Amino acid sequence: MPALSLSKLSMAFGERTLFEDMSFEVEARDKVGLTGRNGVGKTTLFKLITGELEPTSGVIAKERGLNIGYMEQHACSNGGRSIYDELESVFEHLSRMEHDIEKITITIEHSTGDLSELIARQTELIERFEREGGLTYKSRTRSALIGLGFSEKEFGMPTSALSGGQRSKLSLLKLLLSGSDLLLLDEPTNHLDISSVAWLEGFLRDFKGAMIIISHDRYFLDAVTNKTVEIEHNKCMTYKGSYSEFIKKKQAYEKALQNKYENDIKEIRRIEGIIEQQKRWNRERNLRTAASKQKEIDRIKADMTEPDGELESIRMRFEPRHESGNDVLMAEGLSKAFGDKKLFKDVSLHITKGERVFILGDNGCGKTTLFRILCGKLSPDSGGYEYGAMVDMGYFDQMQENLNLNNTAIDEIWNAYPQLTETKVRSSLAAFLFKGDEVYKPLSAMSGGERARISLLKLMLGGGNLLLLDEPTNHLDASSREALEDTLKDYEGTLLIISHDRYFINKLADRILALDKNGVTEYLGNYDNYLERITAQPSPIKDESHDKPAKKEKPLNDWQLRKLQQSEERKRKTKLNKTEAEIEELEEEANALQEELSKEETQSDYEKLMELTEKLEKAQSRLEELYDLWAELQE
Repeated sequence: MPALSLSKLSMAFGERTLFEDMSFEVEARDKVGLTGRNGVGKTTLFKLITGELEPTSGVIAKERGLNIGYMEQHACSNGGRSIYDELESVFEHLSRMEHDIEKITITIEHSTGDLSELIARQTELIERFEREGGLTYKSRTRSALIGLGFSEKEFGMPTSALSGGQRSKLSLLKLLLSGSDLLLLDEPTNHLDISSVAWLEGFLRDFKGAMIIISHDRYFLDAVTNKTVEIEHNKCMTYKGSYSEFIKKKQAYEKALQNKYENDIKEIRRIEGIIEQQKRWNRERNLRTAASKQKEIDRIKADMTEPDGELESIRMRFEPRHESGNDVLMAEGLSKAFGDKKLFKDVSLHITKGERVFILGDNGCGKTTLFRILCGKLSPDSGGYEYGAMVDMGYFDQMQENLNLNNTAIDEIWNAYPQLTETKVRSSLAAFLFKGDEVYKPLSAMSGGERARISLLKLMLGGGNLLLLDEPTNHLDASSREALEDTLKDYEGTLLIISHDRYFINKLADRILALDKNGVTEYLGNYDNYLERITAQPSPIKDESHDKPAKKEKPLNDWQLRKLQQSEERKRKTKLNKTEAEIEELEEEANALQEELSKEETQSDYEKLMELTEKLEKAQSRLEELYDLWAELQE
């Protein structure tokens, strides 16, 4: 039995339907990536699974005794507990057991009567304590904190002193160590740096239970998941495999569906031509044929599945108002500390026109602080910086402090660019998917993704030729991230970007600067090049066989040549017979697949339809190869 089974699940709020007839299963060891645009109902689905919400219709079946862990259930307390004590509270039952074992041990040591009952109880508790991980819970607490970037000096810090990002990390750790059978993870990488994400990937790969992960981090999904569920057009589709495999399968399925739809339309038009011709002849036999053909059209129409229209994406284009000089940004010896906490020193930069430079580093190393210095919002403790000629800088703030949350969407844009007409402001907002009455939505009521789109629109309208982007993909869904990637690839200005989105870095980076307390280290290339350098992968073992001189072949005499020709002829005939047999077998298989694809039950089973279409394409492709081979062998 699956750990979790959803059957014909539907959810609506008033007239708005999020999804309907959703069905999929999660097996005991499945690691499922839940994808879809912002607002399609992914978080709502989590709340249905935990029982916080009731579905409009449908059934959620859970394995008996299933322990579900959801991050919101493991939030940090606001008390004065230390970071270490807060995380260790997950193992409170083990701590109590340990205390009970100590009490019984002391009692046994100081008792003189019949101890059999106490010893039996002690043995039972010790066995249970060891079975449930009592011997390792303290070391697991410590290693988990270090893995997600907490230093041992911070273990004693009160949770009340933590930043929002640190509280999220601690809540995530509580969930991971909670002993749940099914984890529900909603954007678990949002506040993590790259090294913490790598630790999390390893933890989740080794996790023995099941999990469903909502994430827009494509690199992370590829590393962890073995199944993908996508919510789109108010329905869900399930694909086996990682995110990249899902993308390929989805594209293949959509192509197959589109091809079938177009072929069905052509077939209907062809049959309609026959019907028209038969009616013109107007004999009884012709009219019977026309009626029969009309039934054929009705059958094709009943089986037809019209492909869903493409979802609308953000339309953005960053165009500099004017060109900068070749030297864009120069910094020398920058350093910054807050009290006793030293962030970095000796940071020197030289960014030239057209470069795409990414800054990487652990959380808390000062990446955002460096940007605030370069934007003039903070002063460095030492060192200096200057911009080159004609540089017009634009800044994307991941904290979105440049937004007035009391404004509506239209007011926020119009106040920033009062010279624009209402038509221009509205059309710009529409390009970023704010249409109709949505332009009057206050920013305070918007999601993080919607506010990010407003920030990006303001940045685009600014026309800067140097963009400083601090985690620009953090709140964006996959399609918005792809739109941003595409427009930045075509951008003719200069980019300096902080990001932990490894997929994004790979697509854009020319150069990576790794920031730490001692300054920056430069790595040419994208994230994969950077990773290869820092992990110092050994070079492949040299194949020395190629260095050996080739042996000279002796020339063949006439008898040997005739024998070789006869042997080649026998091989040709054998290969020809095998090829003809394989062609016959594949033609039968292709016909059977065509027949299966036309069945009504196949049309309603998307996974099966995609699988059969893929098999048919492979069979047809192989047939083409075999026909060419057959012709060659005949010659």
